[in-house]
Amino acid sequence: MYVREKFNTEERSVLNRFFTNVDGPVFALINLPEVVKGALFARYSRSPKSLRRLFLDEFYDQPEVPIEELSEDANSQAMVSLSRAEGLYDRVFSQFGDDSVAQLGGAHIACEQASNLLTKVLEWGRLASYLEQSTRYIFYDQKLGERYRYIAPPEIETGPLSSEYSKTMDWLFDEYSELVHTCVPFFENQFPREDGDSKFIYTSSIRAKACDSARGLLPAATTSNVGIFGTGQAYESMLIRMNSHPLEEARDYARMMLVELRKVIPAFLKRVDVPDRGEMWSGYFQNNHESMERIASGIDASPEGIEEVTLVEWDHDAEDKIAAAALYAHTDLPDTQLQTIVSAMSDSDKAEVIRAYVGNRQNRRHKPGRGMERSFYRFDVLSDFGSFRDLQRHRMLTLDWQRLGVKHGYSTPPAIEEVGWTQRWDDAMGRMSEFHETVLSEHGPDVSQYVVPFGFKLRYSMQFNVREAFHMLELRTARQGHPDYRRVCQLMHRLIRDQAGHRALADAMSYVDHGSYDLERLDAERRAEQRRDEAGN
Repeated sequence: MYVREKFNTEERSVLNRFFTNVDGPVFALINLPEVVKGALFARYSRSPKSLRRLFLDEFYDQPEVPIEELSEDANSQAMVSLSRAEGLYDRVFSQFGDDSVAQLGGAHIACEQASNLLTKVLEWGRLASYLEQSTRYIFYDQKLGERYRYIAPPEIETGPLSSEYSKTMDWLFDEYSELVHTCVPFFENQFPREDGDSKFIYTSSIRAKACDSARGLLPAATTSNVGIFGTGQAYESMLIRMNSHPLEEARDYARMMLVELRKVIPAFLKRVDVPDRGEMWSGYFQNNHESMERIASGIDASPEGIEEVTLVEWDHDAEDKIAAAALYAHTDLPDTQLQTIVSAMSDSDKAEVIRAYVGNRQNRRHKPGRGMERSFYRFDVLSDFGSFRDLQRHRMLTLDWQRLGVKHGYSTPPAIEEVGWTQRWDDAMGRMSEFHETVLSEHGPDVSQYVVPFGFKLRYSMQFNVREAFHMLELRTARQGHPDYRRVCQLMHRLIRDQAGHRALADAMSYVDHGSYDLERLDAERRAEQRRDEAGN
């Protein structure tokens, strides 16, 4: 099922020192400084290479990157220390149940050739850090092994639709490949290179624009690479949840991850497959899922037509409550008394409190304090799956989503009409919609998600406090962002200001960008090149 990357004898010798295996799609990093691991994962997200190949090509032989090479004695001493740590862990965690101890050990792990459905499963938890291969910088027109970059899920691979699945997916990737290479010369003609722009930043900007326009054809089965850093507690929770997942791919990766993680942090993962602990916990999740599916199947209703972004619920007294919360740490008054005092203030006085609390922000990273967490907004969003993939990464909010399907229709980027591809786009979406129904009939709603292109719409809810609104809305409306998720966040900001009436708070989100741009990535690439020049790279 997985393509084994080829390494020569010398390369395998090197890789065995720094990775827990050389052949499998899941492996952990060992004997490397934390700074090297972080840099390696950062580079990983914008490279088509596997992590091991990237390490060999760009990190291993560079003398400025320190590589820890332990002597035999040092290795022996490390084993002694590990034994002591495991003994302490057993006594404190296993005997006394102190889960916080599981936060003290961590590991980097790479999950490669994972479908875009699996990446959302991997990234569900709030307690770990994730970096995922981006569809904005890589053309998915090259084959990995004998086929394009998509998985054949086990359920389909062993079923009657195996041949039709491969044929349909290959056709879809052929369409994607032709479209993305049609977009590149079109955008080059539409946006000529300006004086002072290097070929590198111009090419990168054009490439991102082409990828953004064509990515709606990529199916959810498209593979991605995900780098994860997490504590033992985060991995335990992740694996127990994955073991109860309805998709076999998720359960397969959970098994592979457990094997690799036990090579580097074994003491923290002892409960995952214990019958009366982890297995019982997974069973609890599975039983709840099946019960809810049974109840939901009895609801006989069709979706009502609503806007792309709907503000469902908000705190009507948000500005009063946030003004009181802002003052709280600067007084010795009870919270209830402060709220009474603020309620008696004039609107201008309340606005002054909020302005003072927000302060003179010099950039979007200057954010007000936790008083902004006092109130919340809840949105119902119906956007294309591609946009959801980006917004889902904001794990501090409360987010839940429905299954990916075809009933809500699909989005068509403006560039598709401009390059003369409207009919082919519609034909592709129509064919995949029909094939989705075929897979749905044979394998059910979970497995049928694999064949749905990114351009189809998905419904999801997002609930977040005002402080998170600063972070997400300002970041995701930045000029270099994808137009689709920029539009979603711009709508959220307008609804906060106009429907909720929270003008003081909306105005304080001063780095929300409501502009529209032609070549979105160009300014960001210029700034990146300037930083490289200043650093002498």
